[in-house]
Amino acid sequence: MSGPLFDSHALALRRHRAIRHGPRLFLAHRTVEDIADRLGFVQRRFGRALLVGCPDPGVAEPLADAADQLLLIPSLADIAQFPPESFDLLIVLGELDTTDELPTVLQILRSLLSRDSLLIGAFAGNDSLPILRATMLAADQAGGGGVSPRVHPRIEASALAPLLQQAGFVMPVVDLDRVRLRYRAFDDLVADLRGMGATNVLAYRSKKPLDRASLAAARAEFRRLGEESGTVETIEILHFAAWTANHH
Repeated sequence: MSGPLFDSHALALRRHRAIRHGPRLFLAHRTVEDIADRLGFVQRRFGRALLVGCPDPGVAEPLADAADQLLLIPSLADIAQFPPESFDLLIVLGELDTTDELPTVLQILRSLLSRDSLLIGAFAGNDSLPILRATMLAADQAGGGGVSPRVHPRIEASALAPLLQQAGFVMPVVDLDRVRLRYRAFDDLVADLRGMGATNVLAYRSKKPLDRASLAAARAEFRRLGEESGTVETIEILHFAAWTANHH
């Protein structure tokens, strides 16, 4: 399919709405704390660092000691302001799972780092939201209008290390954190995703909301896939790290 995969304007609107209505930051806090722990094992002090994709300044607090100077920008759209080799630590929170040209973006991130510098971050992995996928399929079948693209395609963990190497990074490390969340109802999961600014931003998504029959089918399928105490959904957080050359 030609054209962009993701609607960047819709993504910005989703994030602004999440901030306006009160963002759900529990996964961001968990992810940043994990990144801070990983940085704790690196035997060096970084000078100038950049955190990309931080939804709230408070989320960055565990990273305060990671570098002498830590700059925060909300999205990848803001990195063009920096000249090459501006940083020796680059932290990317989310972002990479909603970019159209990941190989090119990784090359740009590589150019922002000086020699012997670290790229580290995390984003939602390929096996995230299996219950939501099944639920939305049931909703579309109930609606009778065919299956609509409602859940983002995502990057498999096994594909990321080669992409990092192709972009000029060395010693890539990739691993997974599977977070299981229990919900009483389908609408509670949707509320969390909206609060994270993580609902559908596919460029070719259906713009129509679910009709009454489809929404009822989604709620019923969500209950069916769970048990009396609720339905467990899984978020797969894909963590990665890689160096620029001359790291010893």
